Amino acid sequence: MTFEISYEQRMLVDTVRGFIKDELTPLEEMIEQTGALPDDTARAVFKKSSALGLYGMNIPEEFGGGGLSCLDQMMVEEQFGHTTDILIRRAFGNVYEVLLSCTGAQVDRWLTPAVKGERVCSIAFTEPGAGSDAAGIKTKAVRKGDKWVLSGMKHYISDGSFSDFFVVTAVTDPSKGHRGISMFLVDKGMPGFSLGRDQAMMGIRGTSHLDLHFDEVELTDDHLLGTEGEGLKLALSVLGRVRLAQVAARAIGKSTKILQMTLDHARDRHQFGQSLGDFQMVQQMLADSAIEINAARAALWDCAAQLDAGQDVRTKISALKVQGAETLGRVVDRAVQIYGGMGFSKDLPIERYYRDARIYRIFDGASEVHRSVIAKTMLKGSTSVFDPWSA
Repeated sequence: MTFEISYEQRMLVDTVRGFIKDELTPLEEMIEQTGALPDDTARAVFKKSSALGLYGMNIPEEFGGGGLSCLDQMMVEEQFGHTTDILIRRAFGNVYEVLLSCTGAQVDRWLTPAVKGERVCSIAFTEPGAGSDAAGIKTKAVRKGDKWVLSGMKHYISDGSFSDFFVVTAVTDPSKGHRGISMFLVDKGMPGFSLGRDQAMMGIRGTSHLDLHFDEVELTDDHLLGTEGEGLKLALSVLGRVRLAQVAARAIGKSTKILQMTLDHARDRHQFGQSLGDFQMVQQMLADSAIEINAARAALWDCAAQLDAGQDVRTKISALKVQGAETLGRVVDRAVQIYGGMGFSKDLPIERYYRDARIYRIFDGASEVHRSVIAKTMLKGSTSVFDPWSA
């Protein structure tokens, strides 16, 4: 088994990393100060990224995307961790693979425009009583004649202000439990569909997190994504890739950037007549961060390669979600400690990275939930998550 980086992969990563450094990083402080990315700036970022073929890279080529393998995508997603969420959304897109379930007229109405960046999509699964528990939703869609009537609410919907349409889960048959959940494509501006408050957050400034309200929104079968009753299955499939890419891979990339900055500071900062890097306790923190980042990356690439091979890696994705998120938490905490008062001040981005890192252990399933998933899977007899010879 080898993960030798090919020339093509190196060029792809270098291109993405260079674009982030030159085009996106200079915008971060403005977003932190204002809490927003101006529309004209967002359009300019999208135009430059699209010209390089960097938008929608995770989508197969036959649908107009970049056609990256999962392993290639994870290498790119690591680089995405080097900047802020809202800039990644505008530059590279947030084209969810669940849209590949579009058929017929849905392809032209929702999938193709999303891949081209002409329409932006958000996932709307989370509710006040259903966060990590995706099956606990209360939003419902009732069949009335040839239409569906959608009622309920979603909250903490990322990028809700900017998005043109939403992928919404709703209960269509309460008697069937999780098999009675379906998925719908809902356009912003439809009668009965309204936007609620934008929830202010501790970090990831610039990205909106909206409440969505559905007051008897009339939908047709054209709005049904997939088949009736397979909504939870589709939701879990998209959440798996999101957890691997937008949580694990980006956390590893963000950890890498933070460690590099911390190393530079440890070399340049002097105390008691010597550089911080000469102190053994600082060396230990730096070494521990490097060890954890390398372990998480190796696990990520291995999981991605298995996913490319068509293997079932759901439990490993849960493990990586925890590993990546908690590695980031420890790496940035050490960075604040090594930077000292400067790390706690808003004059440097370390303080922002510390706030942004905290959500990684919560969104797309809290660490505690994923630990429970891993343990229950092992207790049922599947131990391949830690012993490949048992598979």
